[in-house]
Amino acid sequence: MSQEFEPEATRRDAGDAESTRANRGWWDRNADEYQQDHGAFLGDDRFIWGPEGLDEAEAGLLGPAGSLKGLNVLEIGAGAAQCSRWLAAQGARPVALDLSHRQLQHALRIGGDVPLVEADAATLPFRDGSFDLACSAYGAVPFVGDPVRVFREVRRVLRSGGRWVFSVTHPIRWAFPDEPGPEGLSVASSYFDRTPYVEQDEQGRAVYVEHHRTLGDRVRDVVAGGFRLVDLVEPEWPAWNGQEWGGWSPLRGHLIPGTAIFVCERD
Repeated sequence: MSQEFEPEATRRDAGDAESTRANRGWWDRNADEYQQDHGAFLGDDRFIWGPEGLDEAEAGLLGPAGSLKGLNVLEIGAGAAQCSRWLAAQGARPVALDLSHRQLQHALRIGGDVPLVEADAATLPFRDGSFDLACSAYGAVPFVGDPVRVFREVRRVLRSGGRWVFSVTHPIRWAFPDEPGPEGLSVASSYFDRTPYVEQDEQGRAVYVEHHRTLGDRVRDVVAGGFRLVDLVEPEWPAWNGQEWGGWSPLRGHLIPGTAIFVCERD
């Protein structure tokens, strides 16, 4: 009987095409497990920015909830469209976009009237100036080799003055092992090593890719993409949250930031 191959984790170069192919396949294969493991925490119609549990209803990073009514909003890397459902409940007109067909099938399973679009964030299928806001909770940005290309596409589809808010793994976490316990508290690699994290099969083909950028890189990418950075939020781990999620945990979360949220505006 053949044994299922466990992907090999490594650090190596991975371009946009390889990253896109690998991550589309990974999310299609793992969407069921992801929604089973994290669906209850995320909720069906909540807007959660990351594993710390920061809720948009309290954070107001897109603006006051009352100001969202009637706005056209694009959610990038929407998964099962939980954030878009929350936006719709505030009276906004969201569109949920994701690269993964299986993730969007979960959006259909949960239901609601949010339009779903399967597309690449680097080639958005919308007219210029179609949206008032754009947002992404850990969607697309960590998984692309050229984030500036994505940001320029987001800028293109936003109206003047539109806000773009996205969350990613906090860059400092790349220097630590991806472990939630005490073994994850010692620096294991250089923060300045931008080599992508890659999981690959027996033939050396990438099956998952995540790209590291330093905090300064992220800021420069935002500016190069045509945006003005108006806030950078580093959520603290709240006392009520006792869960572990990958390398995120209360132990680590009380010591180092796990998420960075960039609040940007288009001039």
